[in-house]
Amino acid sequence: MLAVTILGNNSALPMHERHPTAQVVTDGERLFLVDCGEGTQIQMIRYKIRRSRIGHIFISHLHGDHYYGLIGLLNSYNLSGRTEPLHLYAPPELQPILDLQMEAAASDFAFPLHFHPLAEAGILFQDTRITVSAFRVRHGIPCWGFLFREQAKPRKVDPDKAFEAGVPPEFFPSLKAGEDFIDSSGHRIANELLTRPGPRARSYAYCADTLYHEPIAYHVQGVDLVYHEATYLDDQRQKAAARHHSTALQAARIARLAGAGRLLLGHFSSRYEELDVFREEASAEFPQVEVCREGATYLAG
Repeated sequence: MLAVTILGNNSALPMHERHPTAQVVTDGERLFLVDCGEGTQIQMIRYKIRRSRIGHIFISHLHGDHYYGLIGLLNSYNLSGRTEPLHLYAPPELQPILDLQMEAAASDFAFPLHFHPLAEAGILFQDTRITVSAFRVRHGIPCWGFLFREQAKPRKVDPDKAFEAGVPPEFFPSLKAGEDFIDSSGHRIANELLTRPGPRARSYAYCADTLYHEPIAYHVQGVDLVYHEATYLDDQRQKAAARHHSTALQAARIARLAGAGRLLLGHFSSRYEELDVFREEASAEFPQVEVCREGATYLAG
């Protein structure tokens, strides 16, 4: 399962019972934390997120509403006796900030903390199950989006066709890996005649804080689920541009250009108490749109 749980969907000011940005991406039993605004730990407790299962944290940029909760979370890991390694991906300026905070507290991390400075677009983490990559967005300071893609699933053997072709069971792993089968007479049988496609690999994109910037659509082309900030409604697009943010309508245009499956809107300005109007505005451009709600989990694909 690839899914995202929203812990905070507001912009800088906590208001209307909404919190600054934080999300948890779930890949099976593993959790990835994306941004860590103020109050993230409280939201984890409220929505029963097991923080011990988080092995990778991604910080998009160094505006406070996206990382002011981080040092508290790291300190809680210390207090709870964490020993598992933790990987932190963030702009390089964050490392001396953390060092200073720990020095002022006369404390050290009791667990291995591996800091990975975000310097260029590309793959940040990859294993047999998932790839996480970074891409640039346009904000007032260096800012990154993150793309989570499941690895392609192996093909499934069609047992009836394999039996008819005389494929021995010990060759089934090779079929799943995409190999053709050569029978006893030397005849090659194409893999697609003996197998079925495996489950479709799913994908989720987090577009962070950004101006309307059409190249983003290239980076998230064909994604199943895309989160794009919508700080303002479109009648405030000049203010959005001046503050390096987007409107709901602009977010919908990015989703349409990307050919995304579904769009999640978030990072709402505190000037808005009701959020349904964001969905209404965006749906005129891209109908498969939802306003993300704190505590809700959204499946990719």
